[in-house]
Amino acid sequence: MGTGTGIGRVRGLGSAKHGAQHWLVQRYTAVGNLLLVLWLLFSLLTLPGLDYESVTGWIANPLVAVPMMLMIVSIFWHLRLGMQVMLEDYVHDKGLSFFSMLLLNFYAFGGAAAGVFAIAKIAFLGAAE
Repeated sequence: MGTGTGIGRVRGLGSAKHGAQHWLVQRYTAVGNLLLVLWLLFSLLTLPGLDYESVTGWIANPLVAVPMMLMIVSIFWHLRLGMQVMLEDYVHDKGLSFFSMLLLNFYAFGGAAAGVFAIAKIAFLGAAE
């Protein structure tokens, strides 16, 4: 026989079988964020100045723009995963839970898209000049 109570087996209650993957992806994004943020900090410290022209010229370099875009996507993905767990644990009303997850997805994907767009715009404008 399986584990759990008889009524739990009848109702189909138990593990959804996706928690381990969610946990692992959150840890992978955390490690990626740590490495990319450390890269960003060390890179900014080595810039000659933090004025607009220096920073935009630095971001225009493809070897800088790509890791910056990866960092933005990874940070917003990590944010979405963590907030999803919080919402699943603490929002019990089905309608409010659906609406909260919808807002979370719009915020996370919209924020990541805006960040990537901003970096791409700086990179392309820097390459055009």
